[in-house]
Amino acid sequence: MRPRTIDEMVGQRRLLAPGTALRRAVESGRVHSMILWGPPGCGKTTLAQLLATYADAEFRAVSAVLVGLPEVRQVLAEAGLRFSEGRRTVMFVDEVHRFNKAQQDAFLPHIERGTILFVGATTENPSFELNSALLSRCRVHVMESVSPEDIAVALQRALDDKERGLGDRDLHIAQEQLLLIAKAADGDVRRALTFLEIAADLAGEGGTITEQTLAQVLADRTRRFDKGGEQFYDQISALHKSVRSSNPDAALYWLARMMDGGADASYLARRLTRMAVEDIGLADPRALEMAVDAWGTYDRLGSPEGDLALAQVAIYLATTSKSNAAYMAWNQARSDVEEYGTLDVPMHIRNAPTKLMKQLGYGKGYQYDHDAAGGIALGQTGFPDAMGERVYYAPTDRGLEGRMKEKLDALRAARAQARSDTDGNDA
Repeated sequence: MRPRTIDEMVGQRRLLAPGTALRRAVESGRVHSMILWGPPGCGKTTLAQLLATYADAEFRAVSAVLVGLPEVRQVLAEAGLRFSEGRRTVMFVDEVHRFNKAQQDAFLPHIERGTILFVGATTENPSFELNSALLSRCRVHVMESVSPEDIAVALQRALDDKERGLGDRDLHIAQEQLLLIAKAADGDVRRALTFLEIAADLAGEGGTITEQTLAQVLADRTRRFDKGGEQFYDQISALHKSVRSSNPDAALYWLARMMDGGADASYLARRLTRMAVEDIGLADPRALEMAVDAWGTYDRLGSPEGDLALAQVAIYLATTSKSNAAYMAWNQARSDVEEYGTLDVPMHIRNAPTKLMKQLGYGKGYQYDHDAAGGIALGQTGFPDAMGERVYYAPTDRGLEGRMKEKLDALRAARAQARSDTDGNDA
């Protein structure tokens, strides 16, 4: 079911919508060497193949996981011979970040001479994983995870296509179940098609893919997470800035995302302790004590019991007698992580340590809370755009929580008013 034309690709409207620069270049056959940066299953390999098709060029693919420099040199030699005969080669290097500096340098003279049109695919941040010489010779295109609605379109095509898909099986599935598969794929079209194929096998020819069928197919699925990579640093940046912005709901969400993805809990505890020192300080000396106590509690209890200790200190740091409000808030945050999958960090609270990331809009529009009136930038959100604001933490009227409730009620009302004023101005 791999798309054979640009029109058959789902998602990537920002890059490939009619009239965009990249689409015009592809359709005219005047393509350039590039790096395609995006999550698994978003269409990187497909786009590379389409580049070769529209450019009437040979397509050669290598995987940095499977081949070394001798195999790469062989492909480059063949491309050089082809070039001398007036024919072009699109050389696709999957997982290009797995090549070391010397291996990446091997492509440079061939890119410069035009022997190959180089297309590197990576799930990792090129700023960190690719050397500057290779980056300077290629244009970086950022590809996004595919939305559930777009994935559902691809699934329906597979159900209808009798040549390459499942059209000859006369399968039946409700749109609700189709969208359930699309959501479970977590932005990965390839994964969604695999789920559909397994469900089709279980249903049998002429059968119906039911909710009970999907319960077997989609059991124990995992969500994407990038330990130590760009997603990791975006999410810890979002957690820190959400605490600084006095937004316990956003702080809980990002903490849940990182815990759900398998981040080292000791690392999170250390970062929470740093937040207590950096953003709370002597305004509330108890914050540091609580952070250290939570760290120790996690070391003693482990997961999942110790998770709640980290959740409680995140709430305290963000809002500064007994209640299960934090426990309920933590469970709701985890439930949202499971329901919504891997949503992108909003651009304005992403980490932007490199020039490339700043050029791509990382951190653009972020309002530094310490410079805002009252120390809180009310107009900015800490949640992904697709979710909108969430309220997880509902403090009681008992003990210190009563005072926290008064502050949060006023703060949430002010944030809602700020969003309403912004919407009104936009209108």
